[in-house]
Amino acid sequence: MNKARALSSYFENMSLFVIGFFLLVFPLLFLTTTTDAFVLPKEIALALATALFFIFFVLKTISEGKLTFRSSPFDLPLILFIIVLALSAVLSANRFDALIAFAPYLFMAFLYFGIVNVVKGKKQLLFTLGCLVLGAVLASALSVLSYFKVYLIPLPATHVMNFTTFGSLLDQAIYLALVLPIAGQFVYRHFVATRAEKRATSPFEGVEPAHLPKETMGVLVYFSVSFVIVLAGLAVSLFMLFTTQKPIILPLEVGLQTAFAAISQDTGNVFKSLLLGSGIGTYLNDFTRFKAASYNLHADLWAFTFFRSSTYALELVATTGLLGLATFLFLIFRIFRERSFFFPLLLAIIAAFILPFSFTPTLLFFILLAIFAVDRIASGKGEKVNEIEFYFVAFKKRFFGGDRAADEGGQSKHGRFLSILVSVVLLAIVGVPLYFTVRYFISDLVFQRALVAASQNQGLQTYDLEVQAIKMFPYRDVYYRAFSQTNLALASLLVTQNKGGQLSQQVQQNILTLIQQSINAGRSATTIAPLTSFNWNNLSSIYRSLIGFGENADKFTLVTSQQAIALDGNNPQQYIDYGGVYYQLGNYDEAIRQFQFAITLKNDYANAYYNLGHALEMKGNNDAALQAYQAVRQLVANDPTNAAKVDADIAALKAKTGQQPQQTAQQPADQQQPIEVNKPTTQLPERKPPVVIPAPTVQPIPSKAVTPSPTQ
Repeated sequence: MNKARALSSYFENMSLFVIGFFLLVFPLLFLTTTTDAFVLPKEIALALATALFFIFFVLKTISEGKLTFRSSPFDLPLILFIIVLALSAVLSANRFDALIAFAPYLFMAFLYFGIVNVVKGKKQLLFTLGCLVLGAVLASALSVLSYFKVYLIPLPATHVMNFTTFGSLLDQAIYLALVLPIAGQFVYRHFVATRAEKRATSPFEGVEPAHLPKETMGVLVYFSVSFVIVLAGLAVSLFMLFTTQKPIILPLEVGLQTAFAAISQDTGNVFKSLLLGSGIGTYLNDFTRFKAASYNLHADLWAFTFFRSSTYALELVATTGLLGLATFLFLIFRIFRERSFFFPLLLAIIAAFILPFSFTPTLLFFILLAIFAVDRIASGKGEKVNEIEFYFVAFKKRFFGGDRAADEGGQSKHGRFLSILVSVVLLAIVGVPLYFTVRYFISDLVFQRALVAASQNQGLQTYDLEVQAIKMFPYRDVYYRAFSQTNLALASLLVTQNKGGQLSQQVQQNILTLIQQSINAGRSATTIAPLTSFNWNNLSSIYRSLIGFGENADKFTLVTSQQAIALDGNNPQQYIDYGGVYYQLGNYDEAIRQFQFAITLKNDYANAYYNLGHALEMKGNNDAALQAYQAVRQLVANDPTNAAKVDADIAALKAKTGQQPQQTAQQPADQQQPIEVNKPTTQLPERKPPVVIPAPTVQPIPSKAVTPSPTQ
């Protein structure tokens, strides 16, 4: 019995060490070998940490022959919240994107229950808080030193003043602001509060004398120094956020508009969208589909595509619907129902309603919630707080029971077998998502190598690496988009290398194979994520490159362009691309109509006027073309490069019509988007007869209830 208890204690200590170590290294993790250097490594660390915890947990269960589960006041709302997120992901049109985004939430929930079930004693709580604070201290120190150009990490990419291991100064500021009160509480208690105030409710009830042993001078010094360093890191972060590194956040009115449009204007399934939204992690699609035309009035933001809403709460509304928001509010209600003041968690709740949350602040919210739950259990004041034990024993009428099972006859020979069986089930619950998470991570490492190879013009290596990434994780649309463009580029390269000569049968076959793979990869991207406009733009660009080479490529280009417009209907660039196809086909009337619609959406878009001018000139309407060019000239007056380009067009047009060109004064330089006639990035030569190419797989796409579109 003593040996079993010692073994159980060992597994508990190892579980605590895993959680503490994760809290320490989590804010510091980043990798330069992944496509996302900062978030993805942290997500993988979370998955591995929870997996290790579960391994030690099931080993403890097997050694004891019983399952011990510690309940908390927030179990029910948290489980309901996770269930709603799972349903929103499974029922999402972009199911794979949503499931990928849901996986970190699942591991966050596992971590919450891990902390609640492992952190039981006062010393364990102090150890957990110490690890959490130390991680923030190290991240703060790196940020402060970087600001003063002292670079400790031997990587050139980190040698910038605004470097942060979070990848975002806003995320760093939120993280430090929420951890700071934990360290500050010790300073408050020992240097500000009176002895009577120490016994009263404090900003952080979890470290009151009633719940933790009296701090030694070492503990006091540790948290006091930590408070100063974290405060310095927060000050530096806020200073840069308000001066040189202002964050780009979606305006609140746009966040409100897209959130409520996403749950009320989706004609595909209004009831599902109302209750469960578009799917957790798919706000990008909500933004492109439902943003109003007035968004184009934001001079500095209109060209940006936002993956997150204005606030975390609004993003929940759009992506998880009313049920997602309701379960989140239910969780907040249970927090306040405890009638206890936990300042870090209160700050996190407030931040969720005024700021966007990425993975890092969201995880910290779960961690703080778990620490608060541990505090309520330790204080004995929480509701429905108890420890449930299931003994795996075999009786005549049942195989396992609760607390009374041991008193009714003790553990039988079947107890060990049943404990192993339950442990296998628990491992499977964690193991299945962990399996796909690891494959996702490995594929991302390979894909990053492919991107590096592509930047070095290593076409064949890029091709091979992208094939490996797709085989490892065939559920990510960005892999297929990249692979489609790689195949198209290689096909174009083969044509260019043999330009002017007779193509051998083998070369022709290789070209046709690459084109077939390019189209199939582009189609796969639209199948995996049908509501992502980028995928339809990509497929349209492939077909457009094949106009004259592939049979019906022009029709396929127009169809896929219309799909992209249906998903991003208030983006003027969509209509410039669409009009550019008609311009390429010589249908200038339709091209003019599309360019005019782009101008309607954004009447100060120089490139729309520039394309309109060229279409009017090709149509023979020179006076209107000149007016369009002059409008461009006014819009790019402060951009010498674009101004010189349109001046040349104006001079050529006036020369053609017999008018005298005029000199135009140059203005100070100003950054503008380049103006150019819309054309395909790659164009294969005409082929007679054209080769047969696969048609796009087009299905009706749910759109807004009312979508003004010139394509109708």
